[in-house]
Amino acid sequence: MGVMIAGVYHVDDPAPDTSLDGAYRRQASTIRNALPNGPYEPGRFHLYAAWNCPWAHRVLLTRAVKGLEELITVAYARPRRTPDGWVYDTDGDYADPLFGVTALHQAYAKVDPAYTGRITVPLLWDRAENRAVSNESADLVRMLGTLEGYGLNLAPPDKLDQIDAWNDKIYPRLNNGVYRAGFARTQEAYEAGFHDVFTMLDEIEAHLATNRYLCGDDLTEADLRLFPTLARFDVAYHYAFRCNLRRLVDYPHLWGYARDLYSRPEIARTLKPEIYKAGYFSPSELRNPLGIVPLGPQINWAEPQDRASLASATS
Repeated sequence: MGVMIAGVYHVDDPAPDTSLDGAYRRQASTIRNALPNGPYEPGRFHLYAAWNCPWAHRVLLTRAVKGLEELITVAYARPRRTPDGWVYDTDGDYADPLFGVTALHQAYAKVDPAYTGRITVPLLWDRAENRAVSNESADLVRMLGTLEGYGLNLAPPDKLDQIDAWNDKIYPRLNNGVYRAGFARTQEAYEAGFHDVFTMLDEIEAHLATNRYLCGDDLTEADLRLFPTLARFDVAYHYAFRCNLRRLVDYPHLWGYARDLYSRPEIARTLKPEIYKAGYFSPSELRNPLGIVPLGPQINWAEPQDRASLASATS
């Protein structure tokens, strides 16, 4: 993944995420401002995103569930990263309607001509103040998910402790755990990530036997932070990242929960399995040197799921 140092884009990061012990450690986000006070006019914000990035997917889900489409425009990067990082067309579905950039690092250069940091999505831009708000997905999900006057509150005060507890467990063990397994460069580092992934999936599976969502009967931020990992699990992480003890479809409650979320049209619109495969099976010295994209698996997300009957049958 590319990086900018003092405003100059570099294809190769001189400080890679994989450390000398072979363990993968994700670099911290560098732009973490608060949203300005509202009210907001339509199109106030612009989001740089990519369909196959799970961190951007969190924010796209929040935008969809909260009904923020008129407030936040989106520039979707092309499905595969290139030596120039995330790139855009000059027109069409993969164009940037704000600055017309053809590579994401050009947008980061507008944050600061001497910007130093990773070139990642999501990145939220404030049109009115002409500045970047944040490139930290967790911050954006929380800020956008609690905006008043736009749909349900995804982090209500009475659920906040539960939400934070789930986030604190799921992020290191599962959301990032699949990357710790997939990007590991030693057997020991791979096994540590692998075991965390499936221990966390097992815990969530047991919890969902008696709960519709992570925090009971209400959809919350915690569910939207979990869903992108589930959406990519069988088509990407299971194969490309060697997280192959079990598939998502082998977990009856988790698979029913994932399809329950997918049954919401606003969530279904954000699911792009073929794009995930194209992205995760890009040429990679570590995982897929020839860049061959598999044709399978075929997964039926639309099959109806009666969660209540499933819970009753397995209790």
